[in-house]
Amino acid sequence: MKKLFLLALIIISQSFYGQNKDVKKPEYVIIANNEIVSMETVEKYGAEGYVKSMTKGVSEEKRNELASKFGDKIGDKEFIILIGIYTEQEKIENEKKMSSQPVEGKTVVKADEKEYILNVNDNAKDFTLKLVDGKEIKLSDLKGKVVLVNFWATWCAPCLMEFYDIPSKIIEPFKKDDFVFLAISSGETQEKVLNKVTKLRKDGIDFNYGVDSDRKIWNEYATASIPKNFLIDQNGVIKFVATGNAPGNLENIATEIRKLLAK
Repeated sequence: MKKLFLLALIIISQSFYGQNKDVKKPEYVIIANNEIVSMETVEKYGAEGYVKSMTKGVSEEKRNELASKFGDKIGDKEFIILIGIYTEQEKIENEKKMSSQPVEGKTVVKADEKEYILNVNDNAKDFTLKLVDGKEIKLSDLKGKVVLVNFWATWCAPCLMEFYDIPSKIIEPFKKDDFVFLAISSGETQEKVLNKVTKLRKDGIDFNYGVDSDRKIWNEYATASIPKNFLIDQNGVIKFVATGNAPGNLENIATEIRKLLAK
């Protein structure tokens, strides 16, 4: 639990300390003990073992409830984080429980072992992607170009945070090259995706948004968490994969794109 909590803090902190100078990212609003708190407060709770739970993203109903209390400080529902805090007695009981659990004989499965259906050096499965504007793009028609396929969803805060960096770190550097970026929303209706895309475009986040409502494309490529990125070379072969929006992730992808374009 503590390791997962620390990993989540690293990802969340990017919106506080790693803002893109060109495009302002949304900021997470963190609520603990029915109050809006700072990252420093959350880190202190975590270090002292008081964090019971962390919920990233809330329902529209919950967002409106919070907005009635906190007003304009509450932003989009995807960027609201609720931190559950142990009482003193709960903390004592939890520490006793954790200390009594055996640590030997556990089977540890690496996360990435279940993350991908297609991996590096596999041929990318062909697909026809319907864009939110009605046009269609077929992957096999992009042979000769380097293609970055990104799987995301409108409810996924890390996906949206990643989008705010993609124009400066991915789109702009390669706009004159044989490079195509495809953002594929997985498991959502075209209407829902278009509503989110309309807002993103107002913030200058504009590229090829596609819809995979029945997850047909997603089910050929991966499982588990998003965002996921698949970098495909000019011959249709996957050359790099990445999950999540960890620090330096897009920089690594950009480096791999340059390598492929130089061939």
